Amino acid sequence: MSTGLLDLDHRIYDIILQLLALTLTIATKQLIKEKIMSTLVVVGYDDIYKAEEVRLQLWKLQRDYLLDLEDAVVCVKDDKGKVKLHQAFSLTSKGAVSGGFWGGLIGLMFLNPLLGMVVGASAGAVSGALSDFGIDDNFMKELGATMTPGSSSLFVLLRNETAAPDKVLEELKGTGGKILKTNLSNEDEAKIQAALNG
Repeated sequence: MSTGLLDLDHRIYDIILQLLALTLTIATKQLIKEKIMSTLVVVGYDDIYKAEEVRLQLWKLQRDYLLDLEDAVVCVKDDKGKVKLHQAFSLTSKGAVSGGFWGGLIGLMFLNPLLGMVVGASAGAVSGALSDFGIDDNFMKELGATMTPGSSSLFVLLRNETAAPDKVLEELKGTGGKILKTNLSNEDEAKIQAALNG
């Protein structure tokens, strides 16, 4: 092999390593930013279906750019006392798609994109299944265990402050429920509770 070809291989590896380092740096900064600015609100409902109904309203508000949801999870405690979490996103499938893309791209550089896609998708799926972004599952299950049977709770994690809080409160007016946990100020918590009460 000629020296020029070896130099090209080393330059490609250097570029790949630099891109990976840059990606990790950006992802880490984003995670830190999200953790610092996130707002948590947990609302309990006496009805088993009400939390899901309100979550659908929140998705509509997000679609209208009035909210920036990081996570919205419904926790249901059935009549037998079993707690079940209904996550908004499947991290396993998200990881598989992302891993497949990056694996295919890296595989393309080494002239075997199909193998790269398979390995990348597998690694991404495993990584996604083992990841827990958003609200901690153990926290939700512990709080869910304290709920009465036949009830539900909505766990909401907001990335940023709401652009139009009055419009959001108006949409949620009269939906009922009681705030169980939040990291908001007492004043903001009282405003939300008043809106829920209608």
